[in-house]
Amino acid sequence: MNIYETKNIRNVAILGHGGCGKTTLVEAMAYITGITTRMGKVADGNTISDFDKEEIKRGFSIGTSVIPIEHNGCKINFFDTPGYFDFTGEVEEALSAAGAAVIVINAKSGVEVGVQKAWELCNKFNLPRLIFVTGMDDDNASYKNVVNTLQVMYGSRIAPYHLPIRENEKFVGYVNVVKMKGRRFTEKSEHVDCPIPEYSMENLNQVREKLMEAVAETSEEYMDRYFSGEEFTYDEIRNALRSNVRTCDLVPVLIGTGINGNGARMLLEIIETYFPSPAERFISGIDQKTMEPYTADYDCHKPEVTLKVFKTLVDPFIGKYSLFKVCSGILKADSTLLNVNKEVEEKLGKLYVLRGKEAIEVKELHAGDIGAVQKLTATQTGDSLSVKSTPVLYPIPELSVPYTCKAYRAKTKGEEDKVNAALVKLLDEDLTLRMVNDKENRQLLLYGIGDQHLEIVVSKVLSRYKVEMELYKPKVAFRETIRGKVKVQGKHKKQSGGHGQYGDVTIEFEPSGDLETPYVFEEKIVGGVVPKNYFPAVEKGIQEMVTKGPLAGYPIVGLKATLVFGSYHPVDSSEMAFKLATILAVKNAFADPASKPVLLEPIATLTVKVPDRFTGDIMGDLNKRRGRVLGMNPDHSGNQIIEADVPMSELDGYNTDLRSMTGGIGSFAYEFSRYEQAPSDVQQKEIEARAASKDE
Repeated sequence: MNIYETKNIRNVAILGHGGCGKTTLVEAMAYITGITTRMGKVADGNTISDFDKEEIKRGFSIGTSVIPIEHNGCKINFFDTPGYFDFTGEVEEALSAAGAAVIVINAKSGVEVGVQKAWELCNKFNLPRLIFVTGMDDDNASYKNVVNTLQVMYGSRIAPYHLPIRENEKFVGYVNVVKMKGRRFTEKSEHVDCPIPEYSMENLNQVREKLMEAVAETSEEYMDRYFSGEEFTYDEIRNALRSNVRTCDLVPVLIGTGINGNGARMLLEIIETYFPSPAERFISGIDQKTMEPYTADYDCHKPEVTLKVFKTLVDPFIGKYSLFKVCSGILKADSTLLNVNKEVEEKLGKLYVLRGKEAIEVKELHAGDIGAVQKLTATQTGDSLSVKSTPVLYPIPELSVPYTCKAYRAKTKGEEDKVNAALVKLLDEDLTLRMVNDKENRQLLLYGIGDQHLEIVVSKVLSRYKVEMELYKPKVAFRETIRGKVKVQGKHKKQSGGHGQYGDVTIEFEPSGDLETPYVFEEKIVGGVVPKNYFPAVEKGIQEMVTKGPLAGYPIVGLKATLVFGSYHPVDSSEMAFKLATILAVKNAFADPASKPVLLEPIATLTVKVPDRFTGDIMGDLNKRRGRVLGMNPDHSGNQIIEADVPMSELDGYNTDLRSMTGGIGSFAYEFSRYEQAPSDVQQKEIEARAASKDE
């Protein structure tokens, strides 16, 4: 592959709803530019982008793949991203390295939820974008409906650059609105000039007029010329539109088909013309020596080489690849750079450009380009690497937080270490996956974006690392406490020849009022009925019991214990005897109805963001989950942000239910808030379940 200067590089993310044709479009562009001799199909599992076993098996993208395409002296690094919401972390990683985006819409399906999500992500990363309407050869395709919907949603910035030409109900070409010329497709996305159909003229004039208004608004001179009826030249129009696209004030809409590649070449040309090179983008970090800002701005003339790793690929056969974007300077093979995050030097070795799973070796990469290196020892996704003399730290992009949780275990006993080792490798390449060791409930937890995400992790562990694991509903971390005051005795007496065991305590138990603290211990012994040297043993007995309460084996909180009376034997009493007597006293306290023993359940503060029209459904669902709505706030973008307190036990499966209720557009987040007394039916069910598990 040739070496490209920064001005001739474009980094473009391909976004859209799942199944809209993103991978097919990238495949078409690879085919017409000669990368492949035959166009692959998602259904056949032979596309460049979807090379992972799971992607081939399931027929959709799971991870982001980089597909560099050379065209007319320009290198376009395409990031083919997943469309399904469970893999949003992959999309966010790609957008952190992209300089622009193509949002793909299927003309038959119309504007789906994935388009709205893609638009919001482009806003978040401040990316210029264009829309490519694919599937125009389908009998049920409606370009007009797509454009109308987009204009209703996003206003006048939606600018159709193309209008379809149909003959005998077949899509055969398009009208270029900017050039005011008709194009008829031939083969391999090539086209020839053709007359503009008469039926297109009315719509064409309206669309053209809006484009001219956009051109006029770029300067006062143009505005004066526009109102005086003067025509703009093609170069003036193109330059003005390019300026509007790069400031996100204009979003071109293009058309084509994926399966036969019509429109793919035209898309490449539009990307080269209208999208910015890295040299026109901005990036800065912090020089860790001076703690001053370091302005990189993808300047290849800077002597300092700096880069940031935006993605990690771990494959059991080809090894570990760290994908990076050069932020300044020219990176050469066999360089030694400092990992600024870890303060460790890394030897880079050979440089590669990845095209799907194919690694193409290159000698150097200029600022703004995308590359990969193998087997870095300490480097992880998000790390910054730079020359040692200028250790620049770049900000780590914020990725979606995983809230869907399942407990997991190895299917075969003795393979727990193998499962954990496999998951650690998957965690390296997926930052939206988290492992947690819940020691309290003796369970291992796996957090992901959604159920499908976790299901595919299980499948990857099996296919890549040949070990089986299973997911199941996690246990909820309940707590035990008392609501009443009670005085109880605990006596441990044992005689078995020689020294016996004797310990006798009377303890008052009551609520401490502090659910953050397990217990408070005091003593009010008068007359030495319990010697002082046994007080620590009494407290040790309480310490032992609060880790696993008598009701259902959950930790005890909010307990105040006051030692008020007892007795001892000068020979048979010991610390162990008094500890065992105290344990018995705690059990007796919780068995006494006067203490009013209860289970406490964890409460989460849940925040749900949904369009206004779904508010009623969400409120009804929260009521079913025993939630208490705290308030609703509009975000002035047609959405409501609902805050509610919901028991943690009721949040299992919430991600799936929320998507079902809102068509995938709703989002949520939660955090632990406090403990509250669980309803009696929930307590009874939990106590019975714990008793049953002990019997098993």
